[in-house]
Amino acid sequence: MLIRSLSRDRRGSTQPRRGGDHAWVIGDRSRGIANIRSGQISSEGLTLNALSKRYQVSTRPVRAAVRELIEERYLKKGDNGRITIRRKPPAAAVSPPQKPIDWSAVIANDLVRLSLEGEPVLLREETTAEKYGIGRSTVREIFLRLAGRGILRHLPRRGWQLRPFRQEDLDAYLAMRVTLEVMALDLAWPRLVDEDLQAMYDRNLLPESPNDGPTVDNSLHAYLIEKSQNPLIADFFDRHGAYYNVLFDYESLDRDASIQTVLQHREILEALLRRDRPAAERALVNHIRTNHPLANRPKSNATSSH
Repeated sequence: MLIRSLSRDRRGSTQPRRGGDHAWVIGDRSRGIANIRSGQISSEGLTLNALSKRYQVSTRPVRAAVRELIEERYLKKGDNGRITIRRKPPAAAVSPPQKPIDWSAVIANDLVRLSLEGEPVLLREETTAEKYGIGRSTVREIFLRLAGRGILRHLPRRGWQLRPFRQEDLDAYLAMRVTLEVMALDLAWPRLVDEDLQAMYDRNLLPESPNDGPTVDNSLHAYLIEKSQNPLIADFFDRHGAYYNVLFDYESLDRDASIQTVLQHREILEALLRRDRPAAERALVNHIRTNHPLANRPKSNATSSH
């Protein structure tokens, strides 16, 4: 969290936001960093009292913002307690020659693996940030997104509860998914557009060599639900699909499973393009029931209810 510049009135004078500290927004990362790098805030002005006066707020929100800046390695705190600006940008902010690490995907995949053990686990932001060598605010943003997808639950003053994988829950979800997607296919039938179907077919690509990976396009399922124009079908997947989509994204790391996905998507789309409804339905049901390695993993006590 970084300090957001104060709003200015139409005459250009700096005014504190109304409502005291609660109305003072902490969160505009790029503007706060820019103030430091441009020299608008110097090391001499990095005392809590000086910053409090500059932004016309109490020291409490300033202390929180400074702590985040230290964690993100834009500031450093000396042995004498003095806060100074790091002359070099933090390592995480330097663009490496290789592809940047997608920490959201890395952490999501690691949590799925942990979830598959079937035990509820309590996670803490500080420990996770240390483990991956990233800032706590970055971890918090990732955890919030994963909570929105149902894999984490926030417990005030305790941390984040990881949702344990339960085989019976997945089996129940896939059974409902078969029923509702077949219904969506029937309802969508008169509204299918060949150009859309062909575009989805063309986006599902098999690998060109043993060293290449397949390109999977999963938009067919959302397309059928949208074209069904049934809000209850859409509501089910909105409420229950997010968690399982995280698991299915993890499954996509399996090259063989991804190749099978491409082939099955193409089979469904070919049947839709020639308007062979029975073949399309059979292919769709087979795809949902057989394309998930997690659904076929050996059952054990680790995946039972706790």
